Amino acid sequence: MFTGIIESLGKVIARRQEQGNVHFCIDSELAHALKIDQSIAHNGVCLTVTKLDQDCYWVTAIEESLRKSNLGDLQEGSDVNLERCMMMGGRLDGHIVQGHVDQTAICTSAKEDNGSWLFTFQYNSALGNVTVEKGSICINGVSLTCFDSKADEFTVAIIPYTYEHTTFKSLKEGDRVNLEFDIIGKYVQRMMGLGNGTR
Repeated sequence: MFTGIIESLGKVIARRQEQGNVHFCIDSELAHALKIDQSIAHNGVCLTVTKLDQDCYWVTAIEESLRKSNLGDLQEGSDVNLERCMMMGGRLDGHIVQGHVDQTAICTSAKEDNGSWLFTFQYNSALGNVTVEKGSICINGVSLTCFDSKADEFTVAIIPYTYEHTTFKSLKEGDRVNLEFDIIGKYVQRMMGLGNGTR
């Protein structure tokens, strides 16, 4: 489980394809604190540490993760948002994030707004996911609040600190991002569907 509060930016320094899987070597200041089998979120996708080197570590993204996320877009030199799993008893500064990406979205607008930044995203609502005004959303692993929420589109505001310390500083129109929708909203939607006789 995660909170959507990014700890560090990592950089992909090696990428190896093996059948349907991709192995990534990530250079990160967190590497020295990691252990093999530990979970860490990469752009919001929970992956398992499989190997440790001095200042880097390896993780593997399986075909399912690559299909549902933007991890397949990562190349050598790409930055990636990193968050280790939350500790029991710690503060939940963001919101409850599972590290399970629901789908991707496309950035349709990225603009500076009086010292902060506004990003608008469009997603395929036919997959059944929804946002609500002032509700939580996780974008590339970052816990954020939606506004201008529509059936297939929403906007978020990014403060300067988040902009500078995450991949938002390089995000531009046309880029693909990972979305994890609010778990509480997903349960409510599921229960309403069951009550209507749908599954």
